[in-house]
Amino acid sequence: MNKFNLPTNADTLIGRDEKIIPPNQHYVHHGHVLQAPFPQGLVTALFGMGCFWGAERKFWQLDGVYSSAVGYASGSTPNPTYEEVCSGMTGHNEVVLVVYDPTVLSYLDLLRVFWESHNPTQGMQQGNDIGTQYRSGIYYSTEQQLGLAEETSLAYQEKLTRAGYGDITTEIVALPVFYYAESYHQQYLAKTPSGYCGLGGTGVFL
Repeated sequence: MNKFNLPTNADTLIGRDEKIIPPNQHYVHHGHVLQAPFPQGLVTALFGMGCFWGAERKFWQLDGVYSSAVGYASGSTPNPTYEEVCSGMTGHNEVVLVVYDPTVLSYLDLLRVFWESHNPTQGMQQGNDIGTQYRSGIYYSTEQQLGLAEETSLAYQEKLTRAGYGDITTEIVALPVFYYAESYHQQYLAKTPSGYCGLGGTGVFL
């Protein structure tokens, strides 16, 4: 499988009916759940920024984030495993689910962290991490989220261009099905502080 191309429907793995069940509680934000239902008033956002270990840490550190989880989205295979996603045969991206309090933290704040924490011009990779599962993505659930995603993409492109970078390759699509990743991936860098993190920004600020 070419790591730079999404699989065709004929190539996509079949998957399974059984879901991966994540831990009940967040490893960092003790007492906070990883799965809905979440406390009233909280909002969710979904992003892909390369390897989801470092991406999740970027978000759980923010004031106003209630919970976070890593998983797979924007593919075709139901309930994929990590190994299947890494094979490039499911079409999924490694993503981070962010659950936040909009009275403390805005979606625009999250977008700023998203754009500035990775290189959105690299296509199907982030740094040395190469493959379709490492692509940049914003997965919106409301028209307001879509509008802000497109607005900030245009604004950030202008600044990236001035800094010598190419075109943004971020996919901005309606919220797909989100599948939780295996338990050991959740808050991985809190459990393994010396673990791998290939996440790196461009040094360009929104």
